[in-house]
Amino acid sequence: MTVTLEKYESVQLLKDKDCAVRTVNMEIDTLEKLKNGLDESLTSALDIMQNAKGRIIITGMGKSGHIGKKIAASLASTGTPSFFVHPAEASHGDLGMITEDDVVLAISNSGESKELVDILNYCKRFGIKLIAITKNPESSLGKAGDIVLQLPNNGEACPLGLAPTSSTTATLVLGDVLTTCLIERKGFTKEDFNNRHPGGKLGSILQKVSDLMHTGEEMPILSEKAGMRDSLLEMTTKRLGCVGFVNESGELTGILTDGDLRRCLSPQVLDKCAGDLMTKNPKTISKDAMASSAMKIMHDMKITNLFVLENNKPIGIIHIHDLLNNGIV
Repeated sequence: MTVTLEKYESVQLLKDKDCAVRTVNMEIDTLEKLKNGLDESLTSALDIMQNAKGRIIITGMGKSGHIGKKIAASLASTGTPSFFVHPAEASHGDLGMITEDDVVLAISNSGESKELVDILNYCKRFGIKLIAITKNPESSLGKAGDIVLQLPNNGEACPLGLAPTSSTTATLVLGDVLTTCLIERKGFTKEDFNNRHPGGKLGSILQKVSDLMHTGEEMPILSEKAGMRDSLLEMTTKRLGCVGFVNESGELTGILTDGDLRRCLSPQVLDKCAGDLMTKNPKTISKDAMASSAMKIMHDMKITNLFVLENNKPIGIIHIHDLLNNGIV
């Protein structure tokens, strides 16, 4: 019997989709059990982590170690100093990285990873707090832990029941739980997050107006009593498409844009005072505002510039091109 390529692909797709759905459902079931099993141990572990004088040291072997590295990175980037120590390297000198002020978070699904023994003994010897993540509280790791965060004993999504799948997903999510709870406990802010993510897309999204604004001599600023000839020259020289005007106290009172000039262009316009044509009380922003907020204002107001004020006085100006050139959209 001849099987066409199209029929083979159709049958294979059904088999693959069936395997995929079983895997996803198995992992969802494991996460449901993790959620329903959360208890006072979570709060106890968070208390220890929040009050640690030192760092949170994550350790684990194999796939648990890979998940541990992600947990350490998430904690460190959200205000909880943390790093990963490989258990095998710990036995060859890296135990010296762990101090009595630190808290160790050790991960092992079975709780019987032999490579963890030296770290567990080290914690006991020096009175270092140990939080255990394992499915078996009666394991070597479970018995050594001051606190045990229990993983669901729900098997693996792997069809052989062997490859870490559901267990690593549960561990990853439990790490995210610890991270997000500590964010809330510590009152960690977007500004704090920005300080730890200066690069990449996150860095651009979290930039402040003060990071991008033009200041000093770059600002197109004149007295509100200035004439239109001086205003046109200032606008042309500074190349930002506008000029701002201040009163005798140095407070911003208005703005004139190149669009305003085009709309009122006439032979007599150069003889007028800027104060007669400027837009009074223009939209402004503070230097501590997020750059994304500046973009939203410009988009909503259909404008291309915002003066940056401090005590009603201009200290900078930001142009829409400054935002677009830095990935703010």
